[in-house]
Amino acid sequence: MVSMNRLDLPTRCQILAALVEGNSIRATARRTGAAKNTITKLLVDLGRACFDYQDSVFRDLPCKRIEVDECWAFGYAKAKNVTPEISTKNPFGADVWTWAAIDADTKLIPSWVIGPRDGVTARIFVDDLAGRLADRIQLTSDGLNVYLQAVERAFRGHVDYAQLVKIYGNTAEGQTHYSPAECIGCEKHAVSGYPDPEHISTSYVERANLTMRMGMHRFTRLTKAFSRKIENHSAAVALHMMYYNFVRIHQTLRTTPAMAAGVTNKLLEIADIVALLDHGTSN
Repeated sequence: MVSMNRLDLPTRCQILAALVEGNSIRATARRTGAAKNTITKLLVDLGRACFDYQDSVFRDLPCKRIEVDECWAFGYAKAKNVTPEISTKNPFGADVWTWAAIDADTKLIPSWVIGPRDGVTARIFVDDLAGRLADRIQLTSDGLNVYLQAVERAFRGHVDYAQLVKIYGNTAEGQTHYSPAECIGCEKHAVSGYPDPEHISTSYVERANLTMRMGMHRFTRLTKAFSRKIENHSAAVALHMMYYNFVRIHQTLRTTPAMAAGVTNKLLEIADIVALLDHGTSN
């Protein structure tokens, strides 16, 4: 096994390339020969560096249309299996939601927050998003009611906000299979400002949620893949967002979201992400 203090640049790049393509820690260890603890430490360090970098560069963004949504995962144990003993030892043992915003034009994900699906997290998330934007935007969310107060508090009316409320059927098949109920319709509700009905949609952010599930093994449903620590989960999300925004070329845009949004004029590579460690850690 390869230890952390002996990882050279090619090995770090190999580990990172495996992680961002959806490989688990164990699979990455088998492919690279690095120890699991070594890979985990690299993941946490890189995740922290990626978060700090994106937090600093995603400012005064010229976005016009933003979609927001929440993506479910769990840590340590699902909420229904959390005993008082587990809750005392590991407060992370419950459902964990990744709240994310996407620019419908450039596909940039400028803001995300990890936490429960409640009003407090909604306020933190929307406040963070609002602080990164340069101009008035059209915002679309799902019908989650905690967005109403969060959006009003963050934007103070300076937003064209609408909710897309999906209507689901209740079929016998949906009750016996591991799949969501069939969506039988959508209702568009203008909440504030003058949102364009043609652009009231959450399609792009829902597709970004699928990309997260495919790009991070701990988000994969019906497997043993999950995070035991909130730090590891948060690091994996930050690393994924860095790769998605700056390295992975979007098939429709034929460039990265960060380049499309004018955040950078350079196509980054895996080695550039690893180089962020030199600015944030001593590894």
